[in-house]
Amino acid sequence: MTIDDILETGAPPVIAILRGIRPEEAVSVTAALVEAGIRMIEVPLNSPDPFASIAAMQAQFGDTALIGAGTVLDVASVRKLADTGAKLLVTPNTNRDVIARGIGLGLEVMPGCLTPTEAFAAIGSGARRLKVFPAGVLCTAYLKALLDVVPRHFGLWAVGGVDAGNARDWLAAGAEGVGVGGSLYRAGDTAQIVAEKAQALLAAIARPS
Repeated sequence: MTIDDILETGAPPVIAILRGIRPEEAVSVTAALVEAGIRMIEVPLNSPDPFASIAAMQAQFGDTALIGAGTVLDVASVRKLADTGAKLLVTPNTNRDVIARGIGLGLEVMPGCLTPTEAFAAIGSGARRLKVFPAGVLCTAYLKALLDVVPRHFGLWAVGGVDAGNARDWLAAGAEGVGVGGSLYRAGDTAQIVAEKAQALLAAIARPS
């Protein structure tokens, strides 16, 4: 399962970021997201027992959703992620060793970058998609400027500060997709709350101009 596979189904270009989720609630929250239409989900590794959550999510939804880890900072964590069977690897930074190890293990790697220098370092390490982070402290004009120099076949995803109020703006500016965290899930949110937030987000993205 890859991002290309997900997007080809017509699913929205959204990665749900479940920072702080616990293993006992991971499956129910993931079910709510998948039912709403979101098919890409990451658990940041600074969440409680993240690999247990990822393994449970992968076991239940790995055939229909792209599951993985975010805030991946070291090569050891890349191996642990691969062992769960999950395929999505997202980082907040540009770490050549982490990128190369993830690609070597067949994972879908989306490294974080902010500057053109970081973007091209990630591309040089083999990344096909880049996470522009933290997007919320920038503006859509900055993304457009990056797109002027980054070859078009490399997808840029806006992450950090993205919500129902601005996700459509990032996509209109040329982002291939967005990562949505706190406005979609906060630690302790029930599956019902997440479902309502997901529906509002997707409705905002789909709203005609």
